[in-house]
Amino acid sequence: MRTLFEFIIFPGFLFTAIAGMVFSWIDRKVTARVQWRQGPPFFQPVYDFIKLLGKETIVPSSANSVIFLLSPLLAIASTTLASVILWKAIINPQSLFVGDLLVVIYLLAVTPLAVILGASASGNPIASLAASREMKLYSAYELPFIFSILVSVIKLNTIKLGEIILSQQSSGIIFNSFSGVIAFVVFLLTIQAKLGLVPFDMAEAETEIAGGVFIEYSGVPLAIHKLNRIMLLFIIPVFASVLFFGGKFWSIIVVLVLIILIRNTNPRVRIDQAIKFFWRTCLIFSIFAVVLATIGY
Repeated sequence: MRTLFEFIIFPGFLFTAIAGMVFSWIDRKVTARVQWRQGPPFFQPVYDFIKLLGKETIVPSSANSVIFLLSPLLAIASTTLASVILWKAIINPQSLFVGDLLVVIYLLAVTPLAVILGASASGNPIASLAASREMKLYSAYELPFIFSILVSVIKLNTIKLGEIILSQQSSGIIFNSFSGVIAFVVFLLTIQAKLGLVPFDMAEAETEIAGGVFIEYSGVPLAIHKLNRIMLLFIIPVFASVLFFGGKFWSIIVVLVLIILIRNTNPRVRIDQAIKFFWRTCLIFSIFAVVLATIGY
């Protein structure tokens, strides 16, 4: 019963969804202010979600309906489970298991894979093109993303989230080190792609491919996909806070602000430019950060 409560209520689905909607409102409000607009009301993310729930769900006749409909459920379940693990580590650092960090990494990898599967199963050629972009993007940013996380593992000599938090509380945050700063910058750039935000939103670019990976989704499945992205906007800053700032709440807000600033100050890049950027610049700097962490910097 307790496990079910944690998964559904706190720190699971309901808590993460509400917090994600608050973060989504902040993102949209700040974006609007940057563009000299008023911005949406506070409950706009809730209104948008409810409106999508009321729309008709249409499954394309050419689609593999099982995979097409299972995709959003798989994505949101993995995000919810990642939230549970991260918040349990913050609330009670000694409560989890060895290797929980690896589990979170795998869970965060489920969303792009689920999106790729769902788009590919839709039978739409535009969605297949978008899925191809998402696949290339994922293969480009995931390695530097993992290397940036590896810096915290090397410096603290643990793969347990609770010990990562406790060690930083006692001996100083990872961000205070040279390798930690480089790793955090790489992490910040890669999560921009993981969240599907500008400048790495080419898999969902409405102006180019009419919604991309979500072009055939409608109604409840689309609402779940959108809610999952909103939840990730909250969970990934929490993950960054645990890795580089010892789980301090203020750092979650700082990461969110940086994500919003990057989104609003950069144009969308082409998929080939994104791949080159992640495989050259980000990968090189992430390896450099790992080397520095290994020798104690």
